[in-house]
Amino acid sequence: MSGAVLSWTGLTVSALFAYLAVRNVDFQSVWRGLRTSNYWWLLPAFATLALAILLKAVRWRYMFTRETRPPTPPVVAALLVGYFFNSVLPARAGEAARVLALNRRAGTSIAEASATVVLERAYDILCLLLLLFVATPWLPSISWLRAAALLGIIVAAGLAASIVVLTVWGIRPIHFALRPLRRLPFLAGNRIEHIGDRIGQGLAAVRQPRLVAAAFALTTIGWLALALSAWFVMRGFHLGLPFAAALLVVVATNVAQILPSSPAAVGVFEAATLVALKPYEVSDSRALSYALVLHALNFLPYIVAGPILLRQTLALRSLPHAGAPRTLDR
Repeated sequence: MSGAVLSWTGLTVSALFAYLAVRNVDFQSVWRGLRTSNYWWLLPAFATLALAILLKAVRWRYMFTRETRPPTPPVVAALLVGYFFNSVLPARAGEAARVLALNRRAGTSIAEASATVVLERAYDILCLLLLLFVATPWLPSISWLRAAALLGIIVAAGLAASIVVLTVWGIRPIHFALRPLRRLPFLAGNRIEHIGDRIGQGLAAVRQPRLVAAAFALTTIGWLALALSAWFVMRGFHLGLPFAAALLVVVATNVAQILPSSPAAVGVFEAATLVALKPYEVSDSRALSYALVLHALNFLPYIVAGPILLRQTLALRSLPHAGAPRTLDR
């Protein structure tokens, strides 16, 4: 699918979700909710958001093998650059941007880092849905729980199959999958072999039990920190809801972002928040005022920090990794 098609699809999806978010809203009530909220609660909300970002950066770092693991500061910077591009460009362009930023800051292999990013998405969705099911006894009736269970089963099955395949056959299936690239005249056979080895390294977090455990633990704690941030914002809006409600908001907004959408998931984020709060009988107007502030909290920091870190990244010369010459996969 071309970038233009993805962009237009994302804009269409966002427009549809934005309509769903505002169709039953009283905008005077939304404005009243924004005016009467206690914005001091944004201070602990921002602090726990920063903690969640740090945990995600540490998680990404531990996706690499010990031999190729980059230092923490360039990982944090690259992650924030990626979040910035996800906020201003469609089709989750930030995923590619953070891989390139990490390559430039730490000299990591592009192929290896790309594999870790794909693996991250699987861990994110799986851990989110596991948290949802663990919290089910403390949640009201949710109409979309069955669909979430199906998605969790698909992601878990994919991860399990990857673990089995890579455990039994090592990285040979990766080299087999890359074999058609040998037909390309500008890619030498040894270059393709090297790329396959790097992708295999990037999938270490499904091949090494220690890295699997670290990835699950850090991902779970990171999502809980993000839910705590959302709960602090709830306190500011006097919604009187339990922590489980904030966890439900985090699950809904992040699972919804699997769909292609506009930059920063405008419309999709707000509609998902309304869906999450509906079982708690929060009116659409109050839920939308909360969603707007929560979305801003999860958007504006990247708009501020991203350009600064991007400028620093572009000013750096790409570093060679482990003393090896830089090639196409780097």
